[in-house]
Amino acid sequence: MTQSVVVQVGQCGNQIGCCFWDLALREHAAVNQKGIYDEAISSFFRNVDTRVVGDGGSISKGKICSLKARAVLIDMEEGVVNEILQGPLRDVFDTNQLISDISGSGNNWAVGHKVFGSLYQDQILEKLRKSAEHCDCLQCFFIIHSMGGGTGSGLGTFLLKMLEDEFPEVYRFVTSIYPSGEDDVITSPYNSILAMKELNEHADCVLPIDNQSLFDIISKIDLMVNSGKLGTTVKPKSLVTASSEALKKCHKKPFDAMNNIVANLLLNLTSSARFEGSLNMDLNEISMNLVPFPQLHYLVSSLTPLYTLADVNIPPRRLDQMFSDAFSKDHQLLRADPKHSLYLACALMVRGNVQISDLRRNIERLKPSLQFVSWNQEGWKTSLCSIPPVGHSHSLLALANNTCMKPTFMELKERFMRLYKKKAHLHHYLQVEGMEESCFTEAVSSLSALIQEYNQLDATKNMPVQDLPRLSIAV
Repeated sequence: MTQSVVVQVGQCGNQIGCCFWDLALREHAAVNQKGIYDEAISSFFRNVDTRVVGDGGSISKGKICSLKARAVLIDMEEGVVNEILQGPLRDVFDTNQLISDISGSGNNWAVGHKVFGSLYQDQILEKLRKSAEHCDCLQCFFIIHSMGGGTGSGLGTFLLKMLEDEFPEVYRFVTSIYPSGEDDVITSPYNSILAMKELNEHADCVLPIDNQSLFDIISKIDLMVNSGKLGTTVKPKSLVTASSEALKKCHKKPFDAMNNIVANLLLNLTSSARFEGSLNMDLNEISMNLVPFPQLHYLVSSLTPLYTLADVNIPPRRLDQMFSDAFSKDHQLLRADPKHSLYLACALMVRGNVQISDLRRNIERLKPSLQFVSWNQEGWKTSLCSIPPVGHSHSLLALANNTCMKPTFMELKERFMRLYKKKAHLHHYLQVEGMEESCFTEAVSSLSALIQEYNQLDATKNMPVQDLPRLSIAV
């Protein structure tokens, strides 16, 4: 079994991370009734003997003593980290693995990247190395951050370069929350574009998630619950906060529910690495199979069933319906339209009581309606994990490398240019040491080059699939 380390950066990254650890603990508790420390739990948790002074003695076998998350928590404001340390999960985090400041990055990428990056570089590196030392076989770093703020975008992407230099063999999976058009941070287009350049260069795989899509999903679930059509009985063992209060809170605090969706995405993404299955998929296989060109490593994710997140007893969808849902816009965590764009590759990560024959049947059924690039007509990667999410019989995460990412990036560029043409707010960035205007021009040309790569692929749409000459073998 391999291990992964989660690095949570900034307010958004830490709040999503907190949800992820909560749900992961519940998932393992549901499966691991005897409380034995096994390989599944070891992928994300260490078993520590708290009686040992100092770092705590790691226990590799036997009863669970005290679980510690394989996580590094970073935020330049104390609020969220303090909240975590006072909350129900406080014992899950090793306080030696936290880094916080009091001033915050002021929604400024340059402060997060240039100021706090160099200030905290050694501390961060030490904590990353510590996490790596506790792993037998470290396979992946998961970075969770937002693109719009200062710490998440600036320090989050500074960290990526550091990981690439220090652990070149370890995969870097990034979950990035992109701001919506109605974002309350005026400088978010600057922060996002500056962060994008770093993601282009230093990430292996990026799962972009759009705040607006998450909000739309929560609103739909809310509507279902309040209409009463689909049954509003609260599930006693559902994956999300199992209390009727959760539904009442939805209107007041949609962020909790939105963070839970992203946490569920990460649970499904890592299920094959944590549990047994008839068709396991390692995390490195995702990058290997879904990223044909280094720059085009952005994957559109869709999750079904989404009512896992609603604490309501909605009748289980038929299997085939679940596969259809995974390719509908309503279930995507990014506003995009993959069905009318070009697929480079697609992964289906299924959990629960599903057979390989079900998978194959549905791929054959869906294939005619999806357009793949001419040179990768069979670009499907599949995995089956036998353990379903808590309270459900099956679930599906679809990851698509698709040219439909392009409009998201084009819209981001337009929002950036509106500010940049006026040189609005620029002085806040340029007064940071080491920050020059060339950083902006380089970032926007990096994004333009990425958009151009998608354009070139789109230009091959509707081209006939060539009959490639077969290799002749000398006898």
